Amino acid sequence: MNEQGVASVTDFLPRPSSSSPAKPLLPWLIRRVECIRGTMPLMMQCAPAFNYARDAHSTDIVPDTSIPPLDLHPYPPSSDPGTPSQQPEPQKKVVFTSSAGFVLDLRYVPESTLDAASVPSVELGTLDLTSKGHKGLAAYAALQLSEGQAVTFVLRTPPEYETTTMTTNDITKAELERKLIGPLGVKARTVHDPYLTKELLQSLLTPIMSRRQITNRYWYEWIRKSTYTGSWKEAVHRSALALKLLIYEPTGAVVASPTFSLPEFIGGTRNWDYRASWIRDSSFTLYALIRLGFTQEANAYMEFIFERLRNKNPDGSLQIMYTIHGGKDLEEVELTHLDGHKGSKPVRIGNGAADHVQLDIYGELMDCIYLGQKSYDDCGVLMLDLEYRVLVRELVDFVVANYKEPDLSIWEVRNKKRHFTYSKIMLWVAIDRGLRLADKRSLPCPNRARWLSARDELYEEIMSRAWNKEGKFFGQSYEETDVLDSAVLIMPLVFFMHGSDPRFISSLKQILKSRERGGLTSNNLVYRYDVTKSDDGVGGEEGTFCLCTLWCVEALTRAGEYDRALLTRAVSMFEDFLMYLNHVGLCTEEISDAGEAHVTLISAAYNLSRTMEKDR
Repeated sequence: MNEQGVASVTDFLPRPSSSSPAKPLLPWLIRRVECIRGTMPLMMQCAPAFNYARDAHSTDIVPDTSIPPLDLHPYPPSSDPGTPSQQPEPQKKVVFTSSAGFVLDLRYVPESTLDAASVPSVELGTLDLTSKGHKGLAAYAALQLSEGQAVTFVLRTPPEYETTTMTTNDITKAELERKLIGPLGVKARTVHDPYLTKELLQSLLTPIMSRRQITNRYWYEWIRKSTYTGSWKEAVHRSALALKLLIYEPTGAVVASPTFSLPEFIGGTRNWDYRASWIRDSSFTLYALIRLGFTQEANAYMEFIFERLRNKNPDGSLQIMYTIHGGKDLEEVELTHLDGHKGSKPVRIGNGAADHVQLDIYGELMDCIYLGQKSYDDCGVLMLDLEYRVLVRELVDFVVANYKEPDLSIWEVRNKKRHFTYSKIMLWVAIDRGLRLADKRSLPCPNRARWLSARDELYEEIMSRAWNKEGKFFGQSYEETDVLDSAVLIMPLVFFMHGSDPRFISSLKQILKSRERGGLTSNNLVYRYDVTKSDDGVGGEEGTFCLCTLWCVEALTRAGEYDRALLTRAVSMFEDFLMYLNHVGLCTEEISDAGEAHVTLISAAYNLSRTMEKDR
């Protein structure tokens, strides 16, 4: 937007309706730019960096055979009767081919949306960005759009084989349209490689006919399945949509985030690759989806996780994260040739924490399985058959055999194992939920006595070894009870301790203090822990954690059932947090003083809304 004009940019991935499995899922990334008012000079650049800018590529501008011949604009007729009219010049596209043979093509469709507007002219060219580290030419198009003119660009991996294109010389227009009508209702060569027309692009995003299966309709249909009726519904549904985007449908896996090497602090070193499926994060996500009534996604993830249980490590343990296909290889590599976001190095792919021992994951997973079974009658979540019950029993047996071991816990510290309080709480949860399932679902439990003994011993141990008598709060670990950690806010959320328990209230109030006064709160936002007091083996600074802030909201909600002042504080903190969401309701993992977050937002809103309703 400027004084001369206004342009609108819309990015989307086409998605057919879930009720129409016959419609193809086109793996296209689409960007539409339209001039709304006045005139706008715009520059389109497309600069792929194959294999993280490690592979060279070629760039070719070639005729685009996916544009219907009948849609090409012919040259004006010649003024000389003896000179035949020129045939339409084929529209061009850009083809990028990596040295490893991976191919992308960039196509476009110009159009006018007003009768008085002409179709804009688009000329593709190449751009040399090798001085910036690129290993092949980029593509560009300099556009001058006026009101009513639009151009849609489509980036895709083209089908391996393109079908032969018919021309008007081979067939009449009526016969061409009749023979090339495809399942999408547009002229198509194949279902997965249709002719690229403005009608097709419009139908993929906005409705032309009431029965047209379109991207918007898919998302409307999906979010309408939500059973949430509480307060802050818009924020909750926006978070649900964000979670849906993190699900890899072929396997049911849930990624923590579709990003890698975005720094936790600009210029810092905490730059991780989150494009994997963490047991912990996925379990939190499943909890939120069940609460909202999205059982199809919940069941798909349950199938994914039970497949991992069938293929446990030789010692009976689970890996803390897997690839979206269920693989275990996530070797961490530093890409030293890349500068990183705003100079934040190193850039990492893969995740070295994949082989960490983080024992808390068993608690999150068992809590999730238990909630699913508890909700079975109402939501239709996957019921445990005999095989699944045995797998669950083996999981709890592993926990009972290892609950005395130290680990690296939820924050994935990278120096030494400790007896982290959070992990001990979640190990207690794992055994407790196993016992509850045994009672409610007749889970085979030959080691019930050992489970009971381990659960009770863990509780007593946490209450004695994690408690800081002088500071009157639960410490980060048995070894460092003087370090405050907001992860202990999980206690009442998993029913380890009542929200009104004096020890928990004292810990909560300590966390709510500012960092200058020994707490972890700043502007109603909560830090994980004080990085200047706890050596996590990473270094660098970080902002407040959205996950911790929302845990604090839930903890205040639980405590607020018995102290109205704390419930008021919960509402204030939650509404302050909502102000940090962007224009489409998304939030980051951290917020400076100036994925998991959306899961805990749903949980916080659900429980806070329910408590407020009871309090009326």
